Amino acid sequence: MLQYDLSAQLRNKFGKGASRSLRRGGFTPAVLYGAKTEPIALQFDTKTLTHTLLTMKRRNAVFNLDIEDGGGSAKRHVMLKEIQTKPVDDSLVHVDFHEIILEQPMIIDVPVKYTGKAKGVELGGDLHIALEKVALRGLVLDIPDFIEIEISGLSIGDHLTCGDLTIPQGIEILHDKNSTCVAVLEASKSRPTEEEESEGEEEAAA
Repeated sequence: MLQYDLSAQLRNKFGKGASRSLRRGGFTPAVLYGAKTEPIALQFDTKTLTHTLLTMKRRNAVFNLDIEDGGGSAKRHVMLKEIQTKPVDDSLVHVDFHEIILEQPMIIDVPVKYTGKAKGVELGGDLHIALEKVALRGLVLDIPDFIEIEISGLSIGDHLTCGDLTIPQGIEILHDKNSTCVAVLEASKSRPTEEEESEGEEEAAA
């Protein structure tokens, strides 16, 4: 799991007017939510926070957050909860974080990275990706940034399942090992029917 260091200050002014003043002054208002504590109002230097978020590229990450309160500082381990941006220029409006406990197992959705070009595609088949992410459970710092799997050996009619994914030791995948991740289908069979799409959505929701 990626890690970044961030600093924030406690925020004691609230409301839309106060938030606008903060943003004009180069700060982004934020809230930290904890499982056993009341929400904490924070403010971040906008340039630093924007640079960090761009570096992340929307990947999962743990932030080692240093909160300055005027008389000292407190360390928290947090993850992103929600980012609000302006639709015109995509600049930051507000950010929410949630506190995590490093020693407590968590469930994280991790992207699956399919590498190579399936030989079945070169023979006229179509690649059908059934899972773009998989749910993993374990200590957050042990959960990988992504799961990678090679697909160049797939011919038409071949598929790979969750059982074919290489999962780090100590991490549990929360999918049936027989669930299809990716398949190479004949061109006429590559597009799922409305019924299949509906079943897939129901399985995902379950």
